[in-house]
Amino acid sequence: MIAVSRNTRKRKRIAIAATGAFSLFSCLAADSLVAEPAESTAPSLIVVVGAPGLPEYQEPFMQSANLWIEAGRKAEAQTLLIGPDSAADSTDYQRLKQALATEPKDSSEALWLILIGHGTFDGKVPKFNLQGPDITADECAEWLRPFQRTVVVVNCASSSGPFISKLSGLRRVIVTATKSGYEQNLTRFHKYFSEAVHDETADLDKDGQVSVLEAFLIASNRVEEFYSSAGRLATEHSLLEDNGDSLGTPADWFQGVRAVKKAQDAASPDGFRAHQIHLLRSPTERKLSPEVRARRDELELQIRKLRDTKNNISEDDYFKQLESIVVEIAVLYEQSETQTQLR
Repeated sequence: MIAVSRNTRKRKRIAIAATGAFSLFSCLAADSLVAEPAESTAPSLIVVVGAPGLPEYQEPFMQSANLWIEAGRKAEAQTLLIGPDSAADSTDYQRLKQALATEPKDSSEALWLILIGHGTFDGKVPKFNLQGPDITADECAEWLRPFQRTVVVVNCASSSGPFISKLSGLRRVIVTATKSGYEQNLTRFHKYFSEAVHDETADLDKDGQVSVLEAFLIASNRVEEFYSSAGRLATEHSLLEDNGDSLGTPADWFQGVRAVKKAQDAASPDGFRAHQIHLLRSPTERKLSPEVRARRDELELQIRKLRDTKNNISEDDYFKQLESIVVEIAVLYEQSETQTQLR
């Protein structure tokens, strides 16, 4: 007989557990794990179109905004457009402040804030240019401070890079069109990001949906292609931050959907949380209740952290911990199926 090592047997048990989890997931996707009606179960989408500066910029800004509005409709999100049709009795600054003040601060669904337009930076204060008074990064951070729910901010403006250090935090995903406040030219990132949200080819891991990370990677690559094909020096370099360390990660640090480079100070790579968040979910994902989805995401994060420590622990310990997490995922789906059948 061929001898089988303990670790080989552990790998087989993990594979069996993982297969069980996948099989359960496939079964449940058909007609179970339907979300229970609950307060604030819909995502919130606030799309802000800033001052165009020049008339020729208004149309491309609105084209991107309309793609977001369409995505919000498909996602059945609570959607608000601020900008071109602002009420005469209030400024866009006031409308945005009021909109964020009235948003639920705690919810199982994310708040999405999309900023399309121009930004400025004087070396100290980064701003997003609204029609009327501008909003600074500090003001935006203050208005978002009360939120305990997941917040996704996509700042597509020039000079948007400094917004990362101001807005970064727990349960935050921040995307900026530029890496610093000194990239002050018109950006094209808004066009490619808004298109990627609807683009099946942007689904890099082929799970039937486009995550924030995938849209960021596709948009960043298309921006690079634009400048390259035009024979121009790129004046915008996007960043993504989702681990709360205020350090953004560029798209070229990723291989597929996984960051393969790390900062010199060994800061944790970004991208994992952003890859768990989708505005337009697949039919399978929509069938999961918020509670199941949240626990699943937490367990996936545990696996990611465990992989990062693989070289620092024994092989036995690594597979023991991995098996425990994978089994819990399988049990999670099994319990959810049972609960669904009893309804």
